[in-house]
Amino acid sequence: MKFTKMHGAGNDYIYVNCFDEIVKDPKRVSIQVSDRHFGIGSDGLVLIEPSEIADFKMDIYNADGSQAKMCGNATRCVAKYVYDNKLTDKNEISLETLSGIKHIKMKVENGRVTAATVNMGAPVLRGEKIPVRLTGETVVNRSITAGGEDYNVTCVSMGNPHCIIFIDGVNELPLEKIGPIFENHELFPDRINTEFVERADGNSIKIRVWERGSGETLACGTGACASAVACVLNGYCKKDEDIRTILRGGELIIRWDSASNNVFMTGPAATVCTGEIEIEF
Repeated sequence: MKFTKMHGAGNDYIYVNCFDEIVKDPKRVSIQVSDRHFGIGSDGLVLIEPSEIADFKMDIYNADGSQAKMCGNATRCVAKYVYDNKLTDKNEISLETLSGIKHIKMKVENGRVTAATVNMGAPVLRGEKIPVRLTGETVVNRSITAGGEDYNVTCVSMGNPHCIIFIDGVNELPLEKIGPIFENHELFPDRINTEFVERADGNSIKIRVWERGSGETLACGTGACASAVACVLNGYCKKDEDIRTILRGGELIIRWDSASNNVFMTGPAATVCTGEIEIEF
């Protein structure tokens, strides 16, 4: 199977051009290629496919083989892939995902895409639609107990569910211990992606991410968007302002537009390598 490894702010996936390749068992393939010792090493697998309703389609799988609805960093990398490999000559494309069609505008330098801005759509704030088993119009700064400790959480869906906790000392957090507790908490029927967020100077925040099905990742585009929305909901930031989200793998700029209610994400996209791998079944 031919592949391209790409990353957006350190959130790395294996990308396969399904205009040319057939991936018969993507869940199993994702587990194999994601293994950082016996595979290529990645946070998951992304299939780039034809679409009947958009320019292209993205089908994404986590490192544990579970299917994901959306990944913001992957959308930028798909845009870079199709432009750099001449599957399109447009610098704006539409991309079909399981959480709807996303529109992406690319930044092109010397004939290659270096970054992109994605219209991530409107955040989902109602509990049962995220989903989270807490009632109310929103789930903002609500107290829950996890692992015997009390936390205040804000929950947002950006096509996939997120739980945001504001803390101090995010770099010292034992995320490998706390992350699975939140991911599998009974309040989250579809499991949850969890962001631990520390407020920095001005409109800047530091984030560490625990993604369901992948563990800690260096960046999460939907998580950065959800964290920025949570900052606005809690009164730390305002709509229509750029919010600088600092992740372990890089930075993303998020803006929640009041006129459209959509969230816009801007960040880098990079190719690591291309190659072939023998798939074992």
